[in-house]
Amino acid sequence: MKGEPMTLYAYTHLGKKVFSRIEYPDMTPISLDSLYRDNDPIYYLYQLPPGKSRGSFSLNHPKEMLIEEENLHLLQSCSGSFDLPDALAEKMASGQVKGVNTQYPKWQTHLNAVTPKRWRVNLLALGDVGGTLLLGLKLLGGGLIDHIGVYDRNPENLLRWEMEMNQVCHPFNHELPPIIVKEATDLFDGDLFVFCASKGVPPVGSDIKDVRMIQFEENAKILSTYAKMARDNSYTGLFAVVSDPVDHLCYAAFKSSNLNASQEWDYQGLFPEQIKGYGLGVMHARAVYHSQKQPHLQHYQKFGRAFGPHGEGLVIADSIKNYNQSHSLFLTQAAIQSNLAIRELGYKPYMAPALSSGAISLIRTMSHQWHYSANFIGGAYMGSNNRQRPSGIQLERLDLPLPLFARLSETYEKLRNFNER
Repeated sequence: MKGEPMTLYAYTHLGKKVFSRIEYPDMTPISLDSLYRDNDPIYYLYQLPPGKSRGSFSLNHPKEMLIEEENLHLLQSCSGSFDLPDALAEKMASGQVKGVNTQYPKWQTHLNAVTPKRWRVNLLALGDVGGTLLLGLKLLGGGLIDHIGVYDRNPENLLRWEMEMNQVCHPFNHELPPIIVKEATDLFDGDLFVFCASKGVPPVGSDIKDVRMIQFEENAKILSTYAKMARDNSYTGLFAVVSDPVDHLCYAAFKSSNLNASQEWDYQGLFPEQIKGYGLGVMHARAVYHSQKQPHLQHYQKFGRAFGPHGEGLVIADSIKNYNQSHSLFLTQAAIQSNLAIRELGYKPYMAPALSSGAISLIRTMSHQWHYSANFIGGAYMGSNNRQRPSGIQLERLDLPLPLFARLSETYEKLRNFNER
């Protein structure tokens, strides 16, 4: 790959092959071509400010090595050519290169991270969303999930779900994952923790337009306890937030986990990329639902995308290839109002979120498939299409039309401003 020159240094560190544009004098130098002599994963070391950048990511294009500030441009396509060996560029494209930010105190843990072959999942709270999500994981998780640990403050409800779900199986085989009752203190003995606890949900019939934001303060208090627990247990798995408001609670989890006893940031807790928010999947599904009812919008199912939060600030793009602002705004509003439409019928709208945002998206996360979730981008959790590769999170990069990027920027700034309150 010929183009812009790039000076790189290669080393071995803790038994791993690493390289960087920065010199690390305490590491053992090796030749650059030794990085790609085999199929082993390699690590690109870089330095960006903690709290404003990720701790790691899947490095898939040489241009990603030049990032000086993480912001919404992480969702835009990479372009340009660089003076790198083709074998190294191919290793990046195949997902065998992990970017690691050495400004985080615990950065070296990324060098020994292992992707589970069978996931140990732990689920907190078995209310309407949690119970439905559990059912989805049970039915979809065969061969992928080792077991699902569950905890709920109501012991009768907890035992009810354990009994019911362990009485679900295929005839003549038991491939579906077993459900195991756990204590709260054991929820971080696993690979994926799913937070479904919720408090303060307004009753059906209440005159509240954005139900999700009413829940923030109460849910953030509950979440803080478990984010600190993850820190205390040196948890290395994924911390999935399903409770509303998903995107804001993700940042609350990051903050609670990384404040010390003096309430100062020390970044000894969860890495920002360990926390993922699961609320956007159902907004995409709702946009699909409404596009199916409009012949001139059915292209959304193939060419459209969803971005942003689960609720106000959502951005639906009717097409990435041929973006239409009015069509996109229509689908955006239709998706947002779907939540209220169910409540107006007298029901809580929890089944589609629990399955589309929750179970299906979590299964696709664990199996390294593209899915919708919120991930850390420059100080905010922004929903988009992405996949969880063994080398880290890969955000989908697109050629974003200017009107669409303007909408995304407005949402992104609101999310960042909320976190800086």
